[in-house]
Amino acid sequence: MVKRFQDQVALVTGGGQGIGEATVRRFAEEGAKVVVADLNGEAAAAVAQKVSADAGEALGVTCDVQVEASVEALVEAALGRFGQIDILVSNAGVTRDNLLHKMTLAEWDQVIQVHTRGAFLCARAVARNMVSRKRGKMVFLSSTSALGNRGQANYSTAKAGLQGLTRTLALELGPFQINVNSVAPGFVETAMTRAVAERLHVSLEDFWREAASHIPLGRLGQPADIAAVIAFLCSEDAAYVSGQVLYVNGGRPS
Repeated sequence: MVKRFQDQVALVTGGGQGIGEATVRRFAEEGAKVVVADLNGEAAAAVAQKVSADAGEALGVTCDVQVEASVEALVEAALGRFGQIDILVSNAGVTRDNLLHKMTLAEWDQVIQVHTRGAFLCARAVARNMVSRKRGKMVFLSSTSALGNRGQANYSTAKAGLQGLTRTLALELGPFQINVNSVAPGFVETAMTRAVAERLHVSLEDFWREAASHIPLGRLGQPADIAAVIAFLCSEDAAYVSGQVLYVNGGRPS
């Protein structure tokens, strides 16, 4: 594989599983040193250990992206180990689905805070290093749910907010040669979508088959599919791409 990220450092939040883990692996395969951040510190450490075992360089860090001090400590740890941060992938997220009349304030607040507050805190902390070096790439994980999805008022709002953050930071950080983009996945096979099947009390096989039936390409997305797009946006091939939201959904109409 081409080493597009040789001598670069990529920080991925929510890197302990799913899309985050696939993204960590993709960057490591392409030569980057990786910082794996996750609320589950054991998962972050395990992914970092796997990368290191494959001859990559990785650091696992426990981080709660909702907490300013935790994010600042994450960035300090990354800089202390590697001296720079070239790439931020803000992927940490949660779902707390419910219809409006059933949704609690706690369910609303947690989803909004993890996604939007978390992305803001990470971007602000990482930007200091990127601005001083006049280079950097940021990718936020939005979702097709940003266009609206029944039972996801909190999640849809948070993911739409990330698109606004993307476009705003592209304007603010562009003069410092920092590209800011979003990836908006459709249905991807992850622990999060497995949890939806469990909540609906349907078999995972039936749930995924039904979802795939609405996708023109005839299959569900895989974490590696999303990681490949993130890697593209962080590469020099996308040097003139900024402020964009790229939907990765197998061709399903909005």
